Amino acid sequence: MILLKNARIVDGSAPAPSDPVSVLVEDGTIREVGPAVASASAEVIDLGGRTLMPGLIDAHVHVVACNANLGINAALPDAIVAHRAAKIMHGMLMRGFTTVRDVGGATHALRMARDEGLFDGPRLNISGKALSQTGGHTDFRGRYDDRPQPHWRLGAMGRLCDGVPEIRRAAREEIKNGADFIKIMANGGVASPTDPIHFLGFSREELRAVVEEAEDAGTYVSAHLYTDVAIARAIECGVHSLEHCNLIEPATARAAAAAGCYAVPTLVTYEALANEGAAMGFPPDSVGKIETVRGAGMRSLEIIKAAGLTMAFGTDLLAEMHRHQSEEFVIRGRVLPAQEVIASATFVAAKLLRMEGRIGAVAPGAFADLVVVDGNPLADLALLTRQGAHMPAIMLGGRFVKNTL
Repeated sequence: MILLKNARIVDGSAPAPSDPVSVLVEDGTIREVGPAVASASAEVIDLGGRTLMPGLIDAHVHVVACNANLGINAALPDAIVAHRAAKIMHGMLMRGFTTVRDVGGATHALRMARDEGLFDGPRLNISGKALSQTGGHTDFRGRYDDRPQPHWRLGAMGRLCDGVPEIRRAAREEIKNGADFIKIMANGGVASPTDPIHFLGFSREELRAVVEEAEDAGTYVSAHLYTDVAIARAIECGVHSLEHCNLIEPATARAAAAAGCYAVPTLVTYEALANEGAAMGFPPDSVGKIETVRGAGMRSLEIIKAAGLTMAFGTDLLAEMHRHQSEEFVIRGRVLPAQEVIASATFVAAKLLRMEGRIGAVAPGAFADLVVVDGNPLADLALLTRQGAHMPAIMLGGRFVKNTL
């Protein structure tokens, strides 16, 4: 049992830190929060007025993306990918991210390894393998390769399926294999070789079929989307989580808000790819697509905010570029209030993951996933960057994974 005293809570729900409170942690969860909480048997740690945040949530990651060239990544031996993924996830945890939503690649077996304590990493919410049509995003075979694409490898981001029966089967298999939700590639992408950004992935019939499969399983569909046409079509077909959304227009954003959708912009990855992608082996054809979506990113935040469309925090980084994960806070802070940016990585993301009250909150009954910060992130979002340099303590499930207090 641990009692954290004199903590000022910042969780995105208020424009200023709370008055000093104490937080009692027991058996991996938060038992009590308040100004008068006490315990005779607990280990007492006085935070001295430091900021206490719920563990951060990144709602768009690929923890198995250890190579910037995703075609090469898909061919790596599983053992190599697993060990590299463990390293990537540990880095995320040390940046204060205690939960991540993997939107293509991670498997239930990798989650089991993490949950068994074989390595320290964030909690994993997974889609399994993302679903793509032939020639779509996650088809990395190139124009002269028609060999079957093995989707069972850990390094593979996705699997190919064409037609309503195939997409239904693929969705059912991913759910059977442990997916928490279904991810589809409903637009062209930067990383894949044969699909320009404007390409529409899957027919309306296929989109409606996969949404029905997800709903039948009690979950939802997340879709890779850039163009306004693709986003509008996905909303029409019942897609719930709209990833990227760089080229969204106001009317479509309002329609998404009315439908109760979530948007998950991922702006930092375009900066990282533009600056470092080529040097890290990102294919030339893919490098050429970056500017198509990069320039519209900041405007998309303004459009999404004006429409009242709920925004969760996401990054979508690859390989060594994962180290830029926390810079997404600063990028969004150029357009959005710091409170909203923090909320996107706390209780808003928790609702998207359907784990509200368990993560993204400093409240009784929540997992004791907590981050201590020197300074006030509401006044300076950069305090959340620099690989956790301003985070003297990080707790995961009631256990300190970092403690330099």
